[in-house]
Amino acid sequence: MLSRREILIVGGSALVLAACSSGGSTAGPGGAAVGADDPAVERRDALRRKAGAATVSSSVTAAPVTVDIGGREVSTWAFGDRPGAGAIRAKAGDLIEATFLNGLTSANTLHWHGIALRNDMDGVHDLTQAAVAPASEFIYRFTVPDAGTYWFHPHMGLELDRGLYAPLIVEDPNEPVAHDVDATLLLDDWLDGFGRTQEDVLAELQSSGGHSGHMGGMGDMGDMGDMGDMASMMGGLTGDVVYPLHIINGRAPSERETIAAKPGQRVRIRLINAGSDTAYRVAVGGHRLTVTHADGFPVKPVEVDNVVLGMGERYDVIVTVGDGAFPIVALPEGKDDPAGEAILRTSSGDSAPTVGSRPAELSGRELTYSDLVATDAVRLPSQEPDRLTSVHLTADGSGYIHGIDGRSFPETAPINVSEGERLRLQIVNDTMMFHPIHLHGHTFQLVGAGSARKDTVNVLPMTAVEVDIAADNPGQWMLHCHNTYHLETGMATVFSYRA
Repeated sequence: MLSRREILIVGGSALVLAACSSGGSTAGPGGAAVGADDPAVERRDALRRKAGAATVSSSVTAAPVTVDIGGREVSTWAFGDRPGAGAIRAKAGDLIEATFLNGLTSANTLHWHGIALRNDMDGVHDLTQAAVAPASEFIYRFTVPDAGTYWFHPHMGLELDRGLYAPLIVEDPNEPVAHDVDATLLLDDWLDGFGRTQEDVLAELQSSGGHSGHMGGMGDMGDMGDMGDMASMMGGLTGDVVYPLHIINGRAPSERETIAAKPGQRVRIRLINAGSDTAYRVAVGGHRLTVTHADGFPVKPVEVDNVVLGMGERYDVIVTVGDGAFPIVALPEGKDDPAGEAILRTSSGDSAPTVGSRPAELSGRELTYSDLVATDAVRLPSQEPDRLTSVHLTADGSGYIHGIDGRSFPETAPINVSEGERLRLQIVNDTMMFHPIHLHGHTFQLVGAGSARKDTVNVLPMTAVEVDIAADNPGQWMLHCHNTYHLETGMATVFSYRA
């Protein structure tokens, strides 16, 4: 039988038909779908371009690589010599010109996570572009309109649960946040080289229904069972997959990444959760974190002890460093897996923190969405929404099937919008698992709990969140769960502009 990925590659027209269909619970404007090649896409992109903007050229090659991780020679796929390598750095307003070379044996694309770019460069196979065949290339060319912490990764099947990801850092030419050191930490849950493949994991989940009782909707609610230590800030059960290792910047705790600074300096740490099934609680031993950005967009600074990131989320934090060597710990939220670790060091004379350290800050004051208040510069203009629509996150544990409004992608009904509309979207989680929901090509503004501009939001079990979306970027865009295994088994739809 074909996997969902193979079905979408071979029969990609089904995906386009889903985007162009109407009906379902997401009523909105009718008319023809605005495709990636529609003139409206170019008209909108022209407004982003700046005269005299620099061009940042880069080559991104997806290829097999062998790397030492946790004392093992591991075969995986990456964009460089190890997972997370191949970062791109630009300034707001620059033109990115990235030549993607597919050195793998299967078709692939690149998605530029969090960037409000033109639709034909978004990298969703058979929706915004054809998949790039093995030994072929594709040039992604787009303006980066907003400063912030972003990243790029494939949008094909289970490939994100390998080493195919890297940061895209867009600097603000007039950066208001003072810092002396700028460091990026990519957090990831790791399988390759430790016994099971991603396909093995999916097959196990499909045969067992995933974690006992995490499913609801599209069938029985099930029994949550004995959650024990799995009850957490994320609510309920917090992951389907047990991972043997969690890494930071492609390195296991036995070979920890080190951020070097001087005592008293302000270190900006850009945290990116590139994991497939794991939320991380992050703390720096002996230090508080001043959160300055959420998903790339500035917020009014708030001081906490730790932050929790769902898959796809990013936070920028400032740490004013003491003298010594301090553990940076990314604890898998609600799991018994070993944590990812790094070191913040200001003194070469101090011994490294013990592997397995659990600083007290992990149980201190945690960041919540209600803490996140958008700065005036990025807050959406005050406006009543033109329309309210709801979608329900649903799942069926009997076959590990996920969906939206009881259907699995590509059979889900699209969310239809028209350019210029302000949509209030209510996302209702009818399952007993949290879901980090990501919208391509846009940021939304949280309603009620804080007012941050984000592109990924954690929807906790049996709860709902509301977000306001300014429909200002025409095309066809994915809205989906950023749990790789939930996406692969159907929790996705299309945010579809209609002419």
